Amino acid sequence: MNTNQKINIMPCLDMQNGRVVKGVHFVDIKDAGDPVRCAIAYCEAGADELAMLDITATVENRPTMLDVVKRVADAVSIPFTVGGGINSVQAAEAVLRCGADKISTSSAAFRKPELIQEMTKEFGPDKITVAIDVDKSNKLPSGYEVYIDGGRTATGTDAVEWAKRIDGFGIPVILPTSKAGDGARTGYDLPVIKAIKNAVKAEVVASGGAGKLEHFPEAIEAGATVLLAASVFHFGTIKIPELKAYLTSLGYKL
Repeated sequence: MNTNQKINIMPCLDMQNGRVVKGVHFVDIKDAGDPVRCAIAYCEAGADELAMLDITATVENRPTMLDVVKRVADAVSIPFTVGGGINSVQAAEAVLRCGADKISTSSAAFRKPELIQEMTKEFGPDKITVAIDVDKSNKLPSGYEVYIDGGRTATGTDAVEWAKRIDGFGIPVILPTSKAGDGARTGYDLPVIKAIKNAVKAEVVASGGAGKLEHFPEAIEAGATVLLAASVFHFGTIKIPELKAYLTSLGYKL
């Protein structure tokens, strides 16, 4: 049991048209509320970090909604990571200037890996998270393929090999999300968490699939130190104080 490493709980606000939404397998989107109200509620509930992802910015070829970033950043007192549509140093700077603590990049980083180097040089590695959307593939050595464009476009690239390359840039946090697990509440994709964690020095975020309390310690044992979830928190299936009490009772450090 990994009880020495501090575990962080990270609700994720998936954004579309200025509202928090949640889908299943990146589709079947449902409204989940106002972003500022959600963010404040999560801070009050004891979340350690907060993520916000503009889920259609990349495919709509537009920048992140900066007004929403600013309103949420002004309302929260915990580390705040923003992703979606961040495809240049200038776009990252705009998001950070609005109050985000970190930016997350996925499709743009994959298409132009030198962007990761440019961002780390400009802002420092601690400001950058690289996200990887993955799905199972029996054609690749690790069994997992990288997807981009909000999970819409297969790349033919092995997810673990891409994670190693990201790690080589000195990125401190890698965020793999299982397309199969997303919103399904059937549990995190443990093999991909384990495979990426075994291949990199970076911290790994568990994302995609949390549905019940037992899923969270499973992700920790697979190697995750940040536990990201959305629908179970948005719709009240699991409350953050309840989750923290459960993990503490199992001996994890929160």
